[in-house]
Amino acid sequence: MKTVIGVSFKDAGKIYYFDPDNIELEVGDNVIVETARGIEFGEVVLGKKEVSEEELVSPLKNVIRKATIKDREKHEKNLKLAEEAFDICLEKIADHGLPMKLIDVEYTFNHNKIMFYFTADGRVDFRELVKDLAAVFKTRIELRQIGVRDEAKMVGGLGPCGRRICCGKFLRDFDPISIKMAKKQDLSLNPAKISGLCGRLMCCLKYEVDIYKQLKNDMPEIGDTIELNIGEGEVVERNLIKKSVIVEMENNETMEIEYEEFND
Repeated sequence: MKTVIGVSFKDAGKIYYFDPDNIELEVGDNVIVETARGIEFGEVVLGKKEVSEEELVSPLKNVIRKATIKDREKHEKNLKLAEEAFDICLEKIADHGLPMKLIDVEYTFNHNKIMFYFTADGRVDFRELVKDLAAVFKTRIELRQIGVRDEAKMVGGLGPCGRRICCGKFLRDFDPISIKMAKKQDLSLNPAKISGLCGRLMCCLKYEVDIYKQLKNDMPEIGDTIELNIGEGEVVERNLIKKSVIVEMENNETMEIEYEEFND
């Protein structure tokens, strides 16, 4: 077992493990760490915990230091520089007439690399763009094409519920979402109603699918015939949340029946 802390570099970003190296750290503290991209400024999102060697990506790197006031000031400056780099890159993309949409820009903490994230319908030949950007910024340039779900996570926004979208607020990883999840919850299959800002199926379709699956196991299917004390009826509609069904009787009258009334 190894003692680690969890560090994230973005809001709702992926969590990476680091060795605290006997530095006293708490959740919410900022730290300076070394990553595959270089020296980075991150936030402790998981306090010290024991994990098995199998859960770690070797070699486990140490926290360099707890962030100082100067480190935080430099990080804030980097965020402003990234905004300026974004505008410059937009101009260069327009100059080259490239079919790409710039989404975000990041500086590594020590400025050894600048990363430009973009979306595009297909592959883009951005070699000349990289040369131009390198000439302007005098450092390593990395252009990374991302998908629509990553775009939504970076840009953010409000979902149909009126709240901040889940991937931008607390979801650190994307889980597979299928149309079957919507079907199991008896939801409308209208794409406009079950799609998120990214145009893909909403991540929240997964939250309650197991509960709905259990509710459906306890409820009759639409089209089933059920026996009531007043005769037989066909289930024509059901409300899983209320645990009720709409039953059409032999005389064509319909009535809403609580599940418990015919489950005894």
